[in-house]
Amino acid sequence: MITHPEKVLFPDEGITKGELAAYYESVAAVMVPHIRGRPVTLERYPAGIGGKGFWQKDVSKGFPEWLERVEVPKKDGTVHHPLINDTRSLLWMANQNTITPHVWVSRVPALTCPDVCVFDLDPSRDDEPDVLRAVALALRDLLDELGLPSWVKTSGSKGFHIAVPLDGSSKTGDVARFAHTTGALLVARNPQRLTQEFSKADRGGRILVDTGRNGYSATFAAVYAVRARPGAPVSAPCTWAEVESGAATPRAFALRTLAARIADVGDLWKEIEREARSLRAPLQSLERLLTDEDWAEAHAASTRRPTSRKGRGSGGKKNAG
Repeated sequence: MITHPEKVLFPDEGITKGELAAYYESVAAVMVPHIRGRPVTLERYPAGIGGKGFWQKDVSKGFPEWLERVEVPKKDGTVHHPLINDTRSLLWMANQNTITPHVWVSRVPALTCPDVCVFDLDPSRDDEPDVLRAVALALRDLLDELGLPSWVKTSGSKGFHIAVPLDGSSKTGDVARFAHTTGALLVARNPQRLTQEFSKADRGGRILVDTGRNGYSATFAAVYAVRARPGAPVSAPCTWAEVESGAATPRAFALRTLAARIADVGDLWKEIEREARSLRAPLQSLERLLTDEDWAEAHAASTRRPTSRKGRGSGGKKNAG
């Protein structure tokens, strides 16, 4: 049962807690397979998005016995993450005023072996959709160059999330190294537009190629997750053709429109696991692509101010998050 379903969580649209719960119930059949077994961090807004929210990892006290969870070691202790493995758990999550579930890139029991590698393209500004689109496509092409299929979803915020399905044969450290190196190569190809500098003050208006989602215990917004932004945008799968045409933008899909989209196109990520690959050959390809000079350029590009045009500075595009 959803308590206080009349509570307004999105004041501009009048979207209530009951409507949020109904949304998650409606997408459970397509959403749960993507998040099953992944430790979850809850982004909760008890007073709605106009109030103060907080992130919650641990559910060791005051939660129903039936809720599945996983104990994960941390410095000086452990964390008991919830697992959203069925519709009941998804509705429990919504009843906690959770707007966005954030999930790991790995699943129980193989938490040190990711089954997906995520690139988060996070622009510093949202008034250059053509640039963002070009960067997303450049990343797709680079991954294709490395022999890896990629899947894309809107972030529901400012950019796109590009996912590479993995076969689970690589450890977290290797996946993180692959992601960072791939991002560095993309940045080196277009340092005027791209950066790996996390601080907004140091980005110089460029798009952040964020590969930090691939570290141990790091998270990304779950597929079909609602985001805590006006309009209740959803982080939804889209096609590369939609990105290329401009039909899919970072906040193109929303809580009140996604049901119709799913009825029309189904789950666009349904077959993602069938495309799972090993990173062994792609890592070797990266080493062949990058000379020592290229490696230095790739890392230098992450912190270079965009007014500086040293080195290669050719062929890249940008990302959004």
